[in-house]
Amino acid sequence: MITTKENSEVELINKIHNIDWSLIYQNLRVYGYTKVPSILTSAQCETVRELYDQGSFRSTISMQRYSFGSGEYKYFHYPLPRLVDMLRHSLYEKLAPLANEWNMKMGLAANYPTSLNEFTNNCHRVGQCRPTPLILKYGEQDYNCLHQDLYGEMQFPLQAIFALNQRNIDYNGGEIVLVEQRPRKQSRASVVTLEQGDALIFAVSARPIVSTRGHNKVILRHGVSTINSGERYSLGVIFHDAT
Repeated sequence: MITTKENSEVELINKIHNIDWSLIYQNLRVYGYTKVPSILTSAQCETVRELYDQGSFRSTISMQRYSFGSGEYKYFHYPLPRLVDMLRHSLYEKLAPLANEWNMKMGLAANYPTSLNEFTNNCHRVGQCRPTPLILKYGEQDYNCLHQDLYGEMQFPLQAIFALNQRNIDYNGGEIVLVEQRPRKQSRASVVTLEQGDALIFAVSARPIVSTRGHNKVILRHGVSTINSGERYSLGVIFHDAT
């Protein structure tokens, strides 16, 4: 007998498969980020959010202690929770072709395999063995400084953030801020709001843009603006492991 949970997992995989990935790729090529609405249901968001207090984590980070901002986040242990693992595998397989395209245009040698398992094995061979998916928790007046999620020599150039609770109900503020540093130009900032279950896919640290000589590499950092009230939870899905 197929359970409700198994049905939900199948629906999630089908939903990711049926996304208009050609539009996703186009947005990522033009802007370096793209919003994908309603990937997770409210029930799935609550399941992941509850892991913050009940899950198994390898470390807990106080942002204030390290001058990263104000708030807290927790990195999952392996094995990852099933829902998080499914998201990581499904999204990696869809994003790997664009990751390879970007590296080729930026003159980088790394070539990403089609499966996350093979890529993870490659990470482990160079000593990057710690999982990087995480849950972030922000309270009133918390924020996250501009940063890049780089954890070692081997990197996958794209990542995703999922909003786990409801904007303007559970919290106010807390927009995602992306700042792109363009060659010989002023930096460009973008502000993105996510509703519960939405995902933001964006460049980890760099992406190619068309130039008169082919392609230039632009640098991107991301952060979270101040939470005005309430508590904001999000899931970060990073594909390379950490040293």
